[in-house]
Parts: sequence; structure tokens; C-alpha cells
Amino acid sequence: MAQSALLNASILKKVAMALSGIFLITFLALHVSLNFISILSEDVFNEASHFMGYNPLIQYVMQPILAFGVIFHFVMGFVLTAQNSAARPIAYAKYNGAANASWSSRNMIISGLVILAFLGLHFYDFWFPEVSYKYIAGTAPDATRYYGELVHKFQSPVRTALYCVSFILLGFHLWHGFASSLQSVGMHNKYSRFLAKVGYWFAVVVPAAFVIIALFHHFKQ
Repeated sequence: MAQSALLNASILKKVAMALSGIFLITFLALHVSLNFISILSEDVFNEASHFMGYNPLIQYVMQPILAFGVIFHFVMGFVLTAQNSAARPIAYAKYNGAANASWSSRNMIISGLVILAFLGLHFYDFWFPEVSYKYIAGTAPDATRYYGELVHKFQSPVRTALYCVSFILLGFHLWHGFASSLQSVGMHNKYSRFLAKVGYWFAVVVPAAFVIIALFHHFKQ
């Protein structure tokens, strides 16, 4: 009975982890779409960013939900990793994981930690200045400032390189995480192979788009 309860609890954790991952994947799709506009049109990017930055629903409802989703996903990832390590028998140390699983699936915690560090840099570059601008300094809204702020962050080759490396590791994380999330929520049907392919494409296209954005603004200057 106790073993069954532990198994059910573990399954629930994996499902919760998967749902938070799917939520963050949706956010990534929206985020890369908005940022890619900066390559196509400075004015449209400024308009879209200003709308996102001052829309009450986005700022006071969706943004806190997003913050909770990010924290929950990473905390749950650490919990499941520790749980799996504790449950692993000693003999498993001789197991050749490289022969049975991809690098991305075996190193989700590593790519996750790098992404977490990247989020810290991203918050430092964009979120904290935004909070200071609107709520601490109380500066009047300027709908033309966003493009210039974005371009300025990619002047430094070091910062640009850090962003690009983080995006590449994000791709590795998504390569396994997208399909794993769908599997954890029970999507085992005739569309599962198609959805897996969509996940692999997503894991390549989205990080590549982020890299293109960073390099475009760096070399354009």
C-alpha cells in the first residue's frame, strides 16, 4: 500500500512537471514571436512591447502566473532528480546510459541549471530595469524605448555569446523535454509520432530563432 502511494505521488509529480513544461513551451513560442518582430520592424516591435508592458491582464495576472510556472518547473525538476537518484540501486552505477539514452535526456538537470542561470541574466538585463523604470523611478511611459533597449543589450560580444550558448542548451533541454512532457500527460495515441516530430522541430527552430535575433542585433551595430 505504501509503495503504491509513493508510485502515485511520483506519477502526479511527473504530470505536474509536464504541465508546467507545456505551459512554459507556450510562453516560449509567444516570446520568440514577439522578439523576432524586432528584426522585421522597429516600430511594430515597440508597439507590441509597449502593449505587453502596460496591459493590466498581462502584467498583473499572466506575469505572476508565468513566474510561478518557472519556479515550480525548476523546483519540481530538482525534486524529481533527487528522487530518482535516491531510488536508483547501487548496481545502476555500472549502467551505460549513453548507450540507451540521448545526451539531452541524460543531462536535463545540467541544461536546466544553465537555463536557470540564463534567466537570472535575462531578469538582470530586462525585467529589473523594467520594474525600476515603471514602479521605482515612476518614469512616464515611452512607447519608443523598447527597440533601443533590446539592441543595447547585444552590443557586448560576451553577453551575446552567453545568450547564444544558453539558447543552444535550451534546444537540448526542449529536445527531450517536449516529448517527455507529452508522454507524461498520457498522449499515447495515433498522433504521438507526429507530436514528437513537432517537438523536435520546436526544439530546433525556437532556440535557432533566438540565436538569430541575438546575432542580428549584435552584428548590425
